[in-house]
Amino acid sequence: MIKLTVSHLSKTFKDFKAVDDVSFEAHGGEIFGLLGPNGAGKTTTIRVIATVLQPTGGTAVVAGYDIQRDPESVRKHLGLLTSDIGLYDRFTARENLRYFGRLYGMSEGALKKRIEELIELLDMQGFADRRAGKFSTGMKQKVAIARSVIHNPDVVIFDEPTSGLDVLASQTVIRFMRHMRDQGKLVILSTHDMAHAQELCTRVAIMHRSKLIANDTVEHILQSTKTNSLEHAFISIVGEDESREIQTVEEKKHFRSAQTLSGTRIKKWIIAHQTAVRIVGLAFIVAGVAASYIPQLGSASRIVGFVLIGFGALIGIAVRFFARKNI
Repeated sequence: MIKLTVSHLSKTFKDFKAVDDVSFEAHGGEIFGLLGPNGAGKTTTIRVIATVLQPTGGTAVVAGYDIQRDPESVRKHLGLLTSDIGLYDRFTARENLRYFGRLYGMSEGALKKRIEELIELLDMQGFADRRAGKFSTGMKQKVAIARSVIHNPDVVIFDEPTSGLDVLASQTVIRFMRHMRDQGKLVILSTHDMAHAQELCTRVAIMHRSKLIANDTVEHILQSTKTNSLEHAFISIVGEDESREIQTVEEKKHFRSAQTLSGTRIKKWIIAHQTAVRIVGLAFIVAGVAASYIPQLGSASRIVGFVLIGFGALIGIAVRFFARKNI
């Protein structure tokens, strides 16, 4: 079942296009990877899907709810973990989870049961009743993950969920993501860790320079790039896109250079033949004055005259301008 549909999504900040016409689908019961180098547009895409930012163009549908038409329902069915952990230091882990659960309008009975379930799934028994201000990075990350799914959403977006965790803590988070997948949830994993992405994801989308440059199963991506690891495939795909971008930039530079060269040649020719050009301009002016008095042209005589005089005057101005520039 499709849990997320992104359709021609774009986001522009002033003159900078952070997300450029991105489209993909993801299903329940899978871990879908959203990959790309820093600045590719992943985080902005995630924030738009999560209704943190408004799209400039396009839209997304989360668990059947459109991010623009029904953002409140989207937030009820989506969990988001970003680099901003956002815990209250004076609250214990349990109190943090209770606070955020109440914000989602959960009943006390359902909330208590959900908190106990998450404490067990994420191995937080040893620090669940300690204040968060004294937690290690790994402890805080676990509580942040639990907070992001406290309301049991259908779609969960994890942005670098294993960042700052040791091997054992990372494995706990990985087991939790698989648990959510097995429950039929859609887990979106945004990460730089290609080994984890290859281990966890069945399908991935790769972003580069604000655009989607690949969207396929991990197996097909490895086959098409003739590599045996997602890391090498990633480098191959991004490298090819980088080469195309460099080629496009060089072509644009060549075109501008050709335009500049052509313009310079015209200017030099005018300066070299400025006397003849001045005479041509003067001839247009004289012809314009004469045309104004030709009765056969009727009311159009003045219009023709003004056009010819104006063209002749422009020629004279151009010659004087180029002569001053001494080109």
